[in-house]
Amino acid sequence: MSENSESNLWKRNVFVLWFGVFMTGIALSEVMTGIALSEVMPFLALYIDTLGDFSKNELTFYSGAVFAITFLVTAIVSPFWGKLADRKGRKLMMLRAALGMAIVLFLMGYVSNVWELFALRALQGAMGGFVSNSNALIATQTPKEHAGHALGILVTGMTAGNLLGPLFGGTLASLVSYRMSFHITGVILFLVFLLTLFLVKEEPVKISPRTARASTAQLWQAVPNKQLILGLFITTMLVQTVNTSINPIVSLFVRELTHNASNTTFIAGVVAAMPGIATVIAAPQFGKIGDRVGTDRMIKIGFMIAVVAFVPTAFVTSIFMLMVFRFIVGISDATMLPAVQTMLTKNSPMAMTSRIFSYNQSFQAVGSVMGPMFGALIASMFDYRGIFIFSALLIVLNAILFNFNVKSLKKDESATKA
Repeated sequence: MSENSESNLWKRNVFVLWFGVFMTGIALSEVMTGIALSEVMPFLALYIDTLGDFSKNELTFYSGAVFAITFLVTAIVSPFWGKLADRKGRKLMMLRAALGMAIVLFLMGYVSNVWELFALRALQGAMGGFVSNSNALIATQTPKEHAGHALGILVTGMTAGNLLGPLFGGTLASLVSYRMSFHITGVILFLVFLLTLFLVKEEPVKISPRTARASTAQLWQAVPNKQLILGLFITTMLVQTVNTSINPIVSLFVRELTHNASNTTFIAGVVAAMPGIATVIAAPQFGKIGDRVGTDRMIKIGFMIAVVAFVPTAFVTSIFMLMVFRFIVGISDATMLPAVQTMLTKNSPMAMTSRIFSYNQSFQAVGSVMGPMFGALIASMFDYRGIFIFSALLIVLNAILFNFNVKSLKKDESATKA
């Protein structure tokens, strides 16, 4: 393959998969967190409310359980799909994920009780893996000198999808029935399946038969930088915990700052969107910078930016300042997230790249569950503002652990050279 055609291949993959993760982000976030402008409750909770005669406490419990089960199953199942992807190919796993989720989401429009919805949400978690395998495919099919930039672009796809998802979901919920919204979501994911099938190309990665037969435990023993990789998993989990910790109280905090203004829901939506907007704008450029100056430096810079954003947020007195600091949080995400993916790529054996990315997704899913739980707990103990101090402390802990792991890696490399 010529150098020019190889360049066109990875660039096309990035473009197509950007659209794929964008559509996946839209489809999943509009179902999970879509908000109609006249409502504060999530679309999923509103749908559950149509499936029975529930008290307020019962509705809260069922909504939380149905929401969380997807992430819990994803955390458990992702490593299995990652192992299969390393052996059978990342594209095959993306096709499985897209088609499986298309069917599951379409079927959600036919449920007759909350337990059927709960089971399908669990199955949705089991069918996941499109985004993690997209990252793994780009990581293995893109030249190393462009990996950070390519992964940075991919991050913007999921982030942009998550941003537009609530708007898309709210619009659908106001135009058609909740059930039809699930059907449309399923069709969107089927479109992602077709685009991946016909447009994404994956060059086979040459792996020895002995390596192909090796178990995950055997391959893990051969990984030279285990401590660093585990540290990156924890970094991902804590970043996701911090990012989602504000979710339970964002509307309430906005209402407090605006003194119960009539447009509280709209303003809360804008505030919630600020980190994603910043990430979409900054991630590709920061990924490119990371390729030049070093990904570990970019992550450390991201930690510093996050602390600078979270601490003052605890003392804001206006919506404008809240938006500014939430935007800065998005810049810190844009600095860290592509860099974490790039460091995983550079420190993972080719034979288990998908497994490494799937474990990272598992840790991210755990963070998605932990964040709202911690946020609600801290808010009940220390008021809404306590969440931002808690987030800053988590970031400081994250930075200390990451710095320790990087220093250990550099010491090992120096000892090896000596």
